[in-house]
Amino acid sequence: MDLTLPVDERVYLRELARKQAEYASLPVMEKRRRMWLDLNDARAGAEPPVVIETWTFDRDFLPPSVFKCRTELGRSIEGQLLRRIRQYEIINDDSVIPDTFDMGWNASIDELGVRIGVETARDSQGYELGYHYLHPIKDLARDFSILKPAVCSVDRQATMARKAFFEELFDGILRVRICSGIMGSTSLTQRVVQLMGMEAFFTAMYDQPEEVHRLMGFLRDNCLRVMRWAEKEGLLRLNNQPGDTNASSGNMTTRLPAPGFSGEAARLRDMWGAAESQETVGISPEMFHEFCYPYYRDVCEPFGLLYWGCCEPAHPFWNDIRSFPHLKKVSISRWCDQKFVGEAMRGTDLVFSRKPDPKFLGVDEKLDEEGWAAHVRETLDAAQGVFLEFIVRDVYTVHGDLSKPRRAVEIARLEISKRYRA
Repeated sequence: MDLTLPVDERVYLRELARKQAEYASLPVMEKRRRMWLDLNDARAGAEPPVVIETWTFDRDFLPPSVFKCRTELGRSIEGQLLRRIRQYEIINDDSVIPDTFDMGWNASIDELGVRIGVETARDSQGYELGYHYLHPIKDLARDFSILKPAVCSVDRQATMARKAFFEELFDGILRVRICSGIMGSTSLTQRVVQLMGMEAFFTAMYDQPEEVHRLMGFLRDNCLRVMRWAEKEGLLRLNNQPGDTNASSGNMTTRLPAPGFSGEAARLRDMWGAAESQETVGISPEMFHEFCYPYYRDVCEPFGLLYWGCCEPAHPFWNDIRSFPHLKKVSISRWCDQKFVGEAMRGTDLVFSRKPDPKFLGVDEKLDEEGWAAHVRETLDAAQGVFLEFIVRDVYTVHGDLSKPRRAVEIARLEISKRYRA
């Protein structure tokens, strides 16, 4: 990568960095940090945070018109800084703006030894939303041999060169931080569907059960191979700081790292992990327990804390979900029986990670304020006495009206205050 920038872009990016640092130091950020700590540490009376995830509606949130940099490098840095800044200025949700500029390792992971092609389609505004995979496995038993164990490498020299560049660029303004994640692919059934398709996967559970178990075992072992490689190589970094999230849910907690942590490199047990299985929404709890649960249990076991789920409903598979090791947060999507899970979580330190219906922001051109308020109240009723957060995701456009997400946050906070500050 060419690590050079025109002088005017350097000056501008340092100005943006100063603005991020200014927002990170505001008293409200410490208040929000405490809110996340109270929630994740299971302190009595913890007030639910509210977050709006923005990257899905970048056509409105970060359109080309807001960028000033001309170079590819400059625009990538600018985008990262602007996202933090505009999250506070425009949305003003409970996201905590960090005082760091975050970067990743120059790592290469050939996960499966086979390429999974993707075809995409653009919507009427030219944005790529539709897609489908070009599945390399046509017959599971015949084609299994094309899969190979993951091959991993890291270029430390290139990583440190990038870090030195960013440190010089943001000297005296933002600390540069290497972030890692757990580096393994824990979404096992997502990989299955990418490899062979959902219909073939569902059919194979009946026609080729032994082959499905073989595939799930391979994917589990491959995931653990990558995770353990990253751990052994000293690449893992703590992910419980401001700016660290799973599914936009804040990770701040004093429960990590685990006892015995002694330096910069983290162990898997020092970290949040995340996993989900959206692709199995169409199977029975019994089939999930047989074909999925044992393999997910194994890939989740090494983590310190676990965030489970995405858009899939949690209630059909609750008996398995509640048994996952180190479970801390569960995604409660619009398709989930909120009352069932609320009752099941009551009396535990689990977090009810509510994903409200995105239609209020993404489908309706104008925010239905009464409908949105009632939607929030429904969750507050279902999760009464349970640790709770609101994470709005899967909004693909706000129809150019950036006041909608801000107003949605204000209304949610008002409804929350009636319950928690009465």
